Parts: sequence; C-alpha cells; structure tokens
Amino acid sequence: MDIDLTDGQLFARNEFWAALAHLRRHDPVHWHPDDDGGFWVVTRYDDVVGVYSDPDSYSSRYGMRLGGNPDAVAAVAQRMLIVSDPPDHTHLKRVFAKSFTTAEMHRVDGLVRRVVRDVLADAVEVGELDFLDVAKKIPNHVVCALMDVPRSDWEWIGQVTTDAFEGADEATRAGAHSEIFLFFTELLAERRARPGDDFVSRIALDRRATDDPAGGRPLSDEEIVFNCNGVLAGANETTRYSAAGAVLALAENPDQWAVLRAGGAQAAPTAVEEVLRWTVPGVHALRTVVRATTVGGVHIGVGERVTVWNASANRDEAVFDEADRFRVGRAANRHITFGAGRHLCLGSRLARLELTVFLEELVARVRGFELVAEPTYNASNFTWGLRNLPVRLLAA
Repeated sequence: MDIDLTDGQLFARNEFWAALAHLRRHDPVHWHPDDDGGFWVVTRYDDVVGVYSDPDSYSSRYGMRLGGNPDAVAAVAQRMLIVSDPPDHTHLKRVFAKSFTTAEMHRVDGLVRRVVRDVLADAVEVGELDFLDVAKKIPNHVVCALMDVPRSDWEWIGQVTTDAFEGADEATRAGAHSEIFLFFTELLAERRARPGDDFVSRIALDRRATDDPAGGRPLSDEEIVFNCNGVLAGANETTRYSAAGAVLALAENPDQWAVLRAGGAQAAPTAVEEVLRWTVPGVHALRTVVRATTVGGVHIGVGERVTVWNASANRDEAVFDEADRFRVGRAANRHITFGAGRHLCLGSRLARLELTVFLEELVARVRGFELVAEPTYNASNFTWGLRNLPVRLLAA
C-alpha cells in the first residue's frame, strides 16, 4: 500500500484511516521517508502508550509534530510545556495544572454552562448553519473568560489561534504565533501591575520549582507567554473539533442519537469519551530518540524521529471492540485522545466538562439534525477535524 502521511490532502479527504489500519495490521512500526530523512510511524495502542510513557528515551524538546520549524522549536524549548522534558516540564506543569484541578472545574462549571446555553440557544434559533461557527465559540468564549481577555478581543483571538496552527503556509502560522505572543506579553504586563483572579494573574504571581535546593523562582515572562499560547490552542482546537465531530457522528448514526436522548444528562459523560475516541483532534505526536531503544521489536537509534498516531491507537481492534463503530455507550473507553504519560493534556478536564455540558444541552434543545451539504475537513495530519459542517438543527 502506497502510504504518505505527510500528504495533507489525504486528511482533507478523510481517507487516512485505511492507511493507519493497514499499518496496524502489517507494519505497526513503519519507516516513512520524507524530505528530512524519514521518521518512524507507530500505530498500535500498546506501542503508542509505551512511547508516551518513556520520556527518558523519547524527547519532546526537539519538536512535537511533523513539519515544525526547528528554529521556532529551539526558541521555546524547555520553556513551553509541549516541547519540554523533565525536570523543566515537571516544574512548569505543576504551576499550570493548578488551574485545571477537579476543584477548579467545579468552580467554572457555571461559566461553562452559561456559555454553552447561550451559544446553542442562538444556533437553534437560526436553524440552518455551519456548525463549526457554533462549535468554535464554546471553547474560545470559555478560555477567554478564564483569562479575563477583553470581550472585544474574543473573536480575534479565536481566528488568530486557528491561523497559528492551520494557516496555509509557514509564514502565516509564524505570523499568527507572533501576534499571540505580543498580545499575551501586553496582557501579562497589565496583570503584573493590576492582578486579578484570572488564569494569567494567578500564574504571574506563582512560583515554579528549580533544581536549586535554595528554592523556586517566579515564572519568566517567556514561560508565561509561551504557555498561554499553548493553553489557548489546546482549549480551542480539541473542543471545537470534537463538538462538531459529535454532531456529525450523531447525524450519521441516528440509532446512537436515540440512545443518547433516551439516556439524557446521565448518558453524557460516557458519550463524551466515545466522542473523544472517535474524533481524536490530535492525530499524531512527534518524539526524538535520545537513548537507543526498541518499539514493537524494532530497534530505534539515537536521533531518529518517532511519531505516535493517536488516531490509529483509538481504532486499534486489539483494544476496542467494534473499533470502527461509533457507540455512545461504550464502556471502559481507554482512548488516548489526550495523549498519555507526563504529557497528558493539561486541559483534559476542561475539555471533558465543556463537551459534557454540550451534549446535555444538545439533548435538551435539539430533536434531530439534517445535513444540508457534504462536510469538509482540514488538510492537517496534526490537529485535524471538520472545516465545515452545514447542518439544520431541528428544535426539540
């Protein structure tokens, strides 16, 4: 089978699943040539989890996705969570994780519910629309509120975040990242001068551990700005693609929509896990080998690049019964949409809360869906999902 996982059109056509299934069955640790010399493709669930769980052999500091800019990665390495290794990754995550604890999610529950209700109420009133315009508002409004970003900047923040990760070319993506960095640099200066109770103020006043036994230190401006960018991107991308993907999956599987409606709010948390497994917005992650190792019996040398494919692991037939079926009542759903190990997604609790409330409100407000045109997908092998979903919402 001729496989090119760097071909964006394979993802735009939603045709990459067959390639990943072929590799799982016939070549689970596959050498993939590319213009940079090639990389390993790891597709089976247990092997993917094994790579995630071994930071001593697999480093994140040299980049965490295919097609990244090495100079840009080097500029933020060991200061931005997603491209950091222990001990810096550990010290940074302890600070940022304080805003995403279970207790904090109870505190922001009311905010999430207000946002979801307002957004869905407007959508149902309109009726026929592109559901991506609805889905992107939920996480964007929530994270901007948590950061106390001025309301007038919310729409711009959402668009520039998308451009930073899905821009048509490297220049567009780099320019968007620069705009976000500048925005947060200015916002941080304001919060240092006049702190409040928002996410940015909290981390601006917090301290991180260091290897110095004498004690920790405040986070640097760069550590705060780079990771605010990461939180913004993670919060927006996962929930947007999963919420829209949920609507498409439920429209295409009316029997599962009936199951969810019959179960009501109590069925939502379990359904959320299946939505996450099914939509898997984070398709792959990259690691660089820093200690010779083996994966699935294949020797991997120092300096070689290894990609783990979450999308493939989430459809691994050895782990998931009827892996290619969308089932909202699936039990013991061990998907790895949020990764695994030390780099488990910082905002996974917030994403789950948003999606749970979203499904609860969807069941309460909508009795059905009608697709009015073919959906389209973006052309990314990294952060992937629906680009357009023209749909008619039938009010309950």
